Amino acid sequence: MTALRSLLAGGRMAILPFATLALVALMVVPIPALLLDIGFIFNIVIALAVLMVALNAAKPLDFSSFPTVLLFATLIRLALNVASTRVVLVDGHNGPGAAGHVIEAFGSFLIGGDYAVGIFVFMILMIINLVVITKGAGRVSEVSARFTLDALPGKQMAIDADLNAGLLTPDQARERRQEVSTEAGFYGSMDGASKFVKGDAVAGVLILVINIVGGMVLGMFSHGLSAGDAARTYVVLAIGDALVAQVPALLLSIAAAAIVTRVSSPMDLSGQIVSQFASRRAWAPVAAIMGLLGVLPGMPHLVILPAAVICGFMAWKMKDAPAEAEEAAADEPLAGALPSTIEWSDVSDAAPLGLELGYGLIGLVDERKNAPLMARITGIRRQLSRELGFVVPLVRVRDNLSLAPRAYRIIVGGVVLGEDEVQPDLLLALDSGDVDGPLQGIQTRDPSFGLEAVWIAPELRNDAIVAGYTVVDPATVIATHLNQLITANAAELFGLDDADKLVEALKDSAPQLVAGLTPQPLALADIAAICRELLAEGVSLKDFRRIAEAMAESARVSQDHTALEREVRQRIGAIIVQSIVPLRMPLPVITFDGELEGLLAQAVRTGPAAMHPFEPSLANRVVEAVREAALPLQAEARSFALVTSPQVRRPLSRLLRAHLQGVPVLAFTEIPDSKAVEVVAVVSGQPQGQPQLTSAAA
Repeated sequence: MTALRSLLAGGRMAILPFATLALVALMVVPIPALLLDIGFIFNIVIALAVLMVALNAAKPLDFSSFPTVLLFATLIRLALNVASTRVVLVDGHNGPGAAGHVIEAFGSFLIGGDYAVGIFVFMILMIINLVVITKGAGRVSEVSARFTLDALPGKQMAIDADLNAGLLTPDQARERRQEVSTEAGFYGSMDGASKFVKGDAVAGVLILVINIVGGMVLGMFSHGLSAGDAARTYVVLAIGDALVAQVPALLLSIAAAAIVTRVSSPMDLSGQIVSQFASRRAWAPVAAIMGLLGVLPGMPHLVILPAAVICGFMAWKMKDAPAEAEEAAADEPLAGALPSTIEWSDVSDAAPLGLELGYGLIGLVDERKNAPLMARITGIRRQLSRELGFVVPLVRVRDNLSLAPRAYRIIVGGVVLGEDEVQPDLLLALDSGDVDGPLQGIQTRDPSFGLEAVWIAPELRNDAIVAGYTVVDPATVIATHLNQLITANAAELFGLDDADKLVEALKDSAPQLVAGLTPQPLALADIAAICRELLAEGVSLKDFRRIAEAMAESARVSQDHTALEREVRQRIGAIIVQSIVPLRMPLPVITFDGELEGLLAQAVRTGPAAMHPFEPSLANRVVEAVREAALPLQAEARSFALVTSPQVRRPLSRLLRAHLQGVPVLAFTEIPDSKAVEVVAVVSGQPQGQPQLTSAAA
């Protein structure tokens, strides 16, 4: 069975090459009149089949092979014209049946044997085909190809936006891109294929002239016919030959015009036309106008009045299309769902990242406006994926009618972490601290950094820039806020699947390292937990190979999670430090004095398993002291780190993370010996009295 299937597949692939060779042979090899009749009938059948397929296509791409089919149909007809011309010129003196019964039928039955009538009929068909249908279809093809190619980048951006918003899966996006590419290629091919139809019509005229002139010359000088007999014989044969070729050409021209003028619809062409004409509003005025014409004096009443009655009956029997649609929508439940059915998708949302917009901000994601916000979100995801070392999940963007019109909400892991309002028709001017005078507008604060800002009209943009303001559009405001929250909460977005992908990617370059890392001594869950802790501390996973080596080495020392994480950080200390300052630059550090360091260490020893081992008053003093020391450095945009002992580092980092974002906390063992250190501040937390150290419950 497999061999038979393969044989059939190979035979199908060989049909087209052999058919092409047969067409070429048909042009140069003489054939009998019987085969010529079969060829003409086959040509008509092909033209009718192409026309039916074109009329039943719901959208142009349903007949995407039409340009190629049109080429081969045109070649078949031209080959038959060449073969029939040879037969007409060689055997035409024997009578009308010399070129086959099909040409004889078209030459005698359709035009009654009167060659003058045949010439006029042929000229009319040529005018209809060449001047009206072919020219119009060619123009539509040209315009469609131009607009389709111009819209191609926008459609690709829309697909990327839907993919980024989670509305499409990668496979669906790939199919959409393929469809867009096929559509562009189809209309480009149709623009060229319309030239085939035009050239075929011109060739038909030339072949008719050659048959008439050549036949009369051969008839009079080679076969001894009189001028009248030669004209009567060869002109009838030439006209029959031209008509039998022109009818399929006209059918193919109609098919081409129907394809390029189609609008995508779930119905075929006939269903689409019937549904749009089946309206009382369309036929009632027609019936009234025909009735008025029918009662005017001198009009053919017996013809017009019955037509008016028929139109009136159709208007009476039909409903208005909008009303019918409303009734159907009211009578029938929503397709695909029962009113009493509740799906899991109605009560859960698996998207780890979400952006909800009020209805006033929908224009920011409108693909007709090039979707400025969606394009920025895609760029943010791409950039953060490079910086963090794993693929940031899709951001599901949707509207939320419960929000204020200009409000937006950012959700990470099902938790709302950011919410604010923007003015979609205005621009945000940020006060950089060195501005020249106030601006007229709506006073506000930047949602990302809390800077003083003003919403201004677009025409004040240049004035604001000259005054020293930083001006951004609403899409950038939302995108920047989203970028900040994703960076600060990257650990919440990293899961077991991401850890598995990192490990699988590492197998290609370091298979032995992966074999020595997991599933023993570390399970995938342990690897994911360490990666999440590193991300929470602002450490990128870009160099996952170094991190994996540190995990494998640290697992030999301890299996305790806290100790394991401490050992991993010590082994990748160079990576951590380089993420803070460049290689040749000394590391600015803030340290604690000995007394405060001792208090913190004592608190950790008192509650070694506690999440927050520091007594509240001591924790508040530490936070305020570190904030006071860090403020001048942050004002100068200088990078720095807070350095403490390995035992204190983790709980202290957790404490400061909740109050002072962007302050890295390092253990002194994590700083490479070769790295120069610059102590810029020493924090002292001298208490008024000896604090009471207690351990908070874990």
